[in-house]
Amino acid sequence: MTGAASASFTADDYEARMERAARQAADAGLAGLLVAPGPDLVWLTGYTPTAVTERLTLLVLAPDRDPVLVVPTLEAPDAERALGASALTLRDWTDGKDPYAATAALLDADGRFGISDNAWAMHLLGLQRTLPGTSYASLTEALPMLRAVKDAAELELLAAAGAAADAAFEEIRSVAFAGRRESDVAADLAGLLRRFGHSQVDFTIVASGPNGANPHHEVGDRVIERGDMVVLDFGGLRDGYGSDTSRTVHVGEPTDEERRVHDLVREAQEAGFRAVRPGAACQEVDRAARAVIADAGYGEYFIHRTGHGIGVTTHEPPYMIEGEEQPLVPGMCFSVEPGVYLPGRFGVRIEDIVTVTGDGGRRLNNTAREMVIVD
Repeated sequence: MTGAASASFTADDYEARMERAARQAADAGLAGLLVAPGPDLVWLTGYTPTAVTERLTLLVLAPDRDPVLVVPTLEAPDAERALGASALTLRDWTDGKDPYAATAALLDADGRFGISDNAWAMHLLGLQRTLPGTSYASLTEALPMLRAVKDAAELELLAAAGAAADAAFEEIRSVAFAGRRESDVAADLAGLLRRFGHSQVDFTIVASGPNGANPHHEVGDRVIERGDMVVLDFGGLRDGYGSDTSRTVHVGEPTDEERRVHDLVREAQEAGFRAVRPGAACQEVDRAARAVIADAGYGEYFIHRTGHGIGVTTHEPPYMIEGEEQPLVPGMCFSVEPGVYLPGRFGVRIEDIVTVTGDGGRRLNNTAREMVIVD
């Protein structure tokens, strides 16, 4: 996570986020939220510790109380410089003191709290030992939509990240594929993402030929051959916000079946996109894309959900999957990425990041979805 995105937000933005989070906690029947270093803390306060260590750092948010950030004394100067620091109180603790006792004084002794998914077990157990009457739920379970609806500034950053990923694809389609290893092309993609402004590259999947049938193929030393279908799936963080896009290219001329499957996935992706509208359930996006593939007889080869949310991380709620009845709300951003994976042969995936608008959806990726031929 970089600090660059903080320049796009003000102290008032962070104060409003903390207030909203505390309010949502109360609405969910929680006594408060406990936020450890990670994406939630950055989003709420603009603070990223220089290093995450065994020393306890924890933001305490509770209804009708001022936010408090518990930090080690040696890290307090950095915390004071965070853009959201003016909207909270710092409570520092020194080595040799009990950080859980310091934190316990801020908590209801018998309350139920939402806690960051990535909080260290030793810290959660320390709090439970100090306050045995408390109980906890992960933030993803308790408040899955906490970061889901983006404001205008966040949408601008996500759009810029998407445009940068698009620029990387436009460049990569002109490089040589045949005769090179998957890892060579993946390195090219990573370099292009950084050239177009990404500070963090999270993944560069280059899955050629039969490897394309594995949606999360680990890039290896397979030499790409003429006649291969190649799934490209890549993304990361630009100014603190995520990109994630997939396109499937072909080295040389494809067969009729390869074209047919690619066209099918493109139609499914379009159907998923057209299902995006305020008030629709997340599962409707999955159903729309999946129906196209199932009706063509390839349903058993679409083996993952249709999409996931994106923001300060590249995977977060909401999820476009059967059973998810969360209504879509303007400002939500997520992937629409159906695929068909034929074991031992090839795979096809096409993915755009989409944001919900007042009357439908808007794509944040705009490169060609038709079959692209590469050398």
